[in-house]
Amino acid sequence: MRVHLIDGTYELFRHFYALPAHADATGMDVAALRGVLGSVLNLFDSGATHVGVATDHVIESFRNGLWPGYKTGEGIDPVLRAQFEPLEEALAAMGVAVWPMVELEADDALATAAAVAADDARVEQVLICTPDKDLAQCVRDQRVVQVDRRRNLVRDEVGVIDKYGVPPASIADLLALVGDTADGFPGIPGWGTRSAAAILTRYGHVEAIPDNAKTWDVSLRGADRLAASLAANRQAALLFKDLATLRTTADVGTVDDWRWHGPTDAFADLCLQLRSETMARRADNVAQRLRLA
Repeated sequence: MRVHLIDGTYELFRHFYALPAHADATGMDVAALRGVLGSVLNLFDSGATHVGVATDHVIESFRNGLWPGYKTGEGIDPVLRAQFEPLEEALAAMGVAVWPMVELEADDALATAAAVAADDARVEQVLICTPDKDLAQCVRDQRVVQVDRRRNLVRDEVGVIDKYGVPPASIADLLALVGDTADGFPGIPGWGTRSAAAILTRYGHVEAIPDNAKTWDVSLRGADRLAASLAANRQAALLFKDLATLRTTADVGTVDDWRWHGPTDAFADLCLQLRSETMARRADNVAQRLRLA
């Protein structure tokens, strides 16, 4: 079997900015929600059987307590924010395994599920469906891969190295040095992607980089300046690495829990409210076909 893991928050944002508004029976805009449901149903229609969707029930997480500048929900369009919880309810009604995160983030749930699936000998491949660079740290050879469904791109471990210049095991270290504007931490002054990738190719992790550039086994322009910056900001680098490191302790259940058996009885009524009756019929047809396969 193959396991598909979806970043529901990313999908909701993507569809919100890609689709025209669509009001449900109460007048609420549910276009993004409907887009995500349709996208998940497309996976089942293409043969997916084991699917889990991680969501950020709230944007803030334990990381906000570690770094005051970490991302928050401030600035999110209220129309988009209003679809967060209804999406979780709609996915559950569709019969899909959904993991709403509060203390942890959706990315942590995806990392946990990827680890659980990779440890299951029945699983042939794990597909993490999000282009988010944080999830690149979960890629393992061709067994755990990252999928950008919008661009129809699959990235295995070789692809991660080609994209970022470092293997998956060093992604958190790379982000620690160069920063991550999407997550709200700045990285270490003077460090860019090329210099960070060059030094991490040799030393692997921030903790292993010597303070003295003269001992570096790497030819790097401005090495003395970079070493001095890292030495002066090493504790910050370790904190940023901690922020970038995904946790694998989320409660996501087992692979068997992610098997789709079709929509629940509540899904038809929900589709009526969404003014999308055809989706209910399509979900029933796809489920019937999968049961017969």
